[in-house]
Amino acid sequence: MDVLLKEYGLGDMAARYLLDEERHVGLVLYPAELPLPEKNHKKAKLDGMVQVKLAGDTYNGAYAPGNTLRNGESVERLRYKSQETIRERDILTVVTRLEDERGYEAEHFLQWEEGQTSLRMWTVFVNNSHEDVSLEMLSSFSLTGISPWLEGDGHGRMLVHRLMSRWSQEGLLSTQTMEQLSLDTSWTMEAVRCERFGQVGSLPVNRYFPFLAMEDQENRVFWGMQLAHGASWQMEIYRADENIAVSGGLADREFGHWMKTVRPGESFTAPTAIVIVCHTDSLDKMTKRLTDAGQKAADHGPASEQELPLVFNEYCTTWGCPSHENILGILEAVKDRGFTYFVIDCGWYKQPGVPWDIGMGDYRVSRELFPGGLEETVRAIKAAGLKPGIWFEIENVGKASLAYQMEEHLLKLDGHTLTTTRRRFWDMKDPWVEAYLAERVIGTLKRYGFAYMKIDYNDTVGIGCDGCESPGEGLRQNIEGTYAFLERVKREIPGIVLENCASGGHRLEPRFMAATSMASFSDAHECLEIPVIAANLHRAILPRQSQIWAVVCREDSLKRIAYSLAATFLGRLCLSGDVTRLSAAQWEVIDRGTAFYRSIVPAIRRGQSYRYGTKIKCVRHMEGWQAVVRVADDRRTGYIVLHTFDGSLPEEIALELPEDCPQNVADVYSDTEETVSMSGGIFRYRPKENRKAVAVLLRG
Repeated sequence: MDVLLKEYGLGDMAARYLLDEERHVGLVLYPAELPLPEKNHKKAKLDGMVQVKLAGDTYNGAYAPGNTLRNGESVERLRYKSQETIRERDILTVVTRLEDERGYEAEHFLQWEEGQTSLRMWTVFVNNSHEDVSLEMLSSFSLTGISPWLEGDGHGRMLVHRLMSRWSQEGLLSTQTMEQLSLDTSWTMEAVRCERFGQVGSLPVNRYFPFLAMEDQENRVFWGMQLAHGASWQMEIYRADENIAVSGGLADREFGHWMKTVRPGESFTAPTAIVIVCHTDSLDKMTKRLTDAGQKAADHGPASEQELPLVFNEYCTTWGCPSHENILGILEAVKDRGFTYFVIDCGWYKQPGVPWDIGMGDYRVSRELFPGGLEETVRAIKAAGLKPGIWFEIENVGKASLAYQMEEHLLKLDGHTLTTTRRRFWDMKDPWVEAYLAERVIGTLKRYGFAYMKIDYNDTVGIGCDGCESPGEGLRQNIEGTYAFLERVKREIPGIVLENCASGGHRLEPRFMAATSMASFSDAHECLEIPVIAANLHRAILPRQSQIWAVVCREDSLKRIAYSLAATFLGRLCLSGDVTRLSAAQWEVIDRGTAFYRSIVPAIRRGQSYRYGTKIKCVRHMEGWQAVVRVADDRRTGYIVLHTFDGSLPEEIALELPEDCPQNVADVYSDTEETVSMSGGIFRYRPKENRKAVAVLLRG
């Protein structure tokens, strides 16, 4: 019989710590407005709030090995030791200590800040013994009791939501029942069922986002989790009986080739997890609570970022071959049009005959492209009233660079220099590498007065590298070196704006997002699916940090240009393309689009998104329509972004707007004059064309 150890109210959430007869501790989260059942009638064993596996300890049986390292001897030996609360101003931290009689401790941290709708959790493993111990797994969080309101195994009533990701197709929502994942109980209620998923490598959003949501459909309760970690990670949905447990953290030995030696007197800390529970009617309301955890870092970012200014990036104008001459032409076209940042993208270091994507690493300014040096070009950018930015791929080197041959400073795997088709990777733990990057990267930023750095990353290390106890630990430490270098950049150049790019959106995880001002949402620069990808990402990152590209081409119709501009209203507007060759009519559509964007900044900065439309079966061949309604947190401003795709369209699109949505139409943006209506909380629009965009500004 489990007994209550302690319960805490955390805003509209509650955390209940349970103790079983053997003094194991489990953690249950539930919405404070929904009282838990007085008795638990489930046939269920308490699931431990810390999941750990030590090398040499007995594995869980019941067909677990190879599927999960949870709930083996290492977890069974952890018993309750103590719990304390620490309050610092508005932050409450609950520290629960578990002990293993062999001299090991696990400290579980749960932290809540007043006014916040999410929690942060992490685990510290402490070795107080006299011998080294090797970790094979350590969770950041582990919850039990999902869902306490469902009797029995809750069959058919629990949904699993995940966000999938492929290059240029980020954020696809995958929703399955527990039964579709073959996670229903066995007839004996003994055999382990586990769905362990994640990614392995240095692109944390490559296959899945580090995100999981569990939904009790019957009671409208959601549990949501994100991991703040830029290397290999995993999450697990686990059951052996009528209980459902979820956990997550570093990818373990089986999944991510990770082991960590903790010596006597040392400790190891797992990555931070963002965790929520809420009683609501929509997944999108739940995900807002998760993404809002990043608002504080964004609010404390550079002052220039707080109004979400316009970005111009020349990549889709010069396609990796910027020069002083072509930049002067671009500046003439874009100056005085409301842009704040002008970003020189890849290729500024190009040597004759060498493509940009195999030449990075040396970072010597091309004399051919910039005969007067970068200082002349930067002066021109500033003279046009813009803040200069520049591109670096700080962690990788191309095969045509001199840096590619500096093998003593590059990552190794099995004693060989870790090499992909076009790249190798700096050892970010190497002091020589840090000094080299300080000179070539930070030195360049300072020398020319750059106010903005786009940080790209266009490959993955894979399972990891040499130099540590395991390839996975080598990878983890290398990414820690990257985080440390970003912090050094910000210390040495206060106020610099950092853009997080990794082949577009492969690093859209909370820690990289907190370290930077915004992120490239995707590499789908010229694709029709941009509005779908951009809307997907509202569930993963803050729109205020999602830089969405509008690439305009000379051949584009006015309708196509408005389609592209309207997609950027779902995040941060970044313009690129054939701006030196556009007509006055094309510029008129762009200028109206940038003006519309500025009017909706308050809602982009802080708001709730609602998504409507046809279920998109294939992002490369979209049919139907999509609408996103976003309402500012202060409810004074809202907007609708509607795109039609291919296929048949309804005679009328009618959106029942949220109750908190402003109802007055203040402006309509499209390539032509469009008629919309609003009555009784219903927005109506009659679509006449495929591949058309209409955006509507709403005021209270």
